[in-house]
Amino acid sequence: MSAGRFSATSDAEAAVTALYQVHAVGLIRLGMVMLGDRASAEDAVQEAFCGLYRRWDRLDDPEKALPYVRAAVLNGCRSQLRSRIRAGRRPPRAPLEVGSAESAVILAEEHREVLDALRRLPARQREALVLRYYLDLPPAEVARSMNIGAGTVKSTTSRALAALGRLLREDS
Repeated sequence: MSAGRFSATSDAEAAVTALYQVHAVGLIRLGMVMLGDRASAEDAVQEAFCGLYRRWDRLDDPEKALPYVRAAVLNGCRSQLRSRIRAGRRPPRAPLEVGSAESAVILAEEHREVLDALRRLPARQREALVLRYYLDLPPAEVARSMNIGAGTVKSTTSRALAALGRLLREDS
């Protein structure tokens, strides 16, 4: 292996590792909301970071690495959801961690209702809401992650919030 290739490999490794250390937890949370279980979310995130590492030398701008990984996580989640649909499986319910027993019951019920309603939204609406409000990304970043226009993000999130509200009212 030439010295130049070794340097490029170690640069990629350092950059991807640093990005992983800072953003993996948030991306796993994104995957958990989309997929419903931690193991599947971790798989999607791991695959996304492996893909970034493999393609690091083809990345035009290192500033685009996070949007690339986020989009890859979403694509991995979509693939897993399609596989589940083909196999006829539903995602498992994730346990919630909270303080007291009373607050656990109330919070678990509220979270379950919101997550159930969120999972009933069309995939594009669900993704837009999770990226915009759960990860607190600005519309431009959501647009890059979903590979859609910023105006589409705004209209999609607006429709998704309205639909989510209707679903939650129906359930109560």
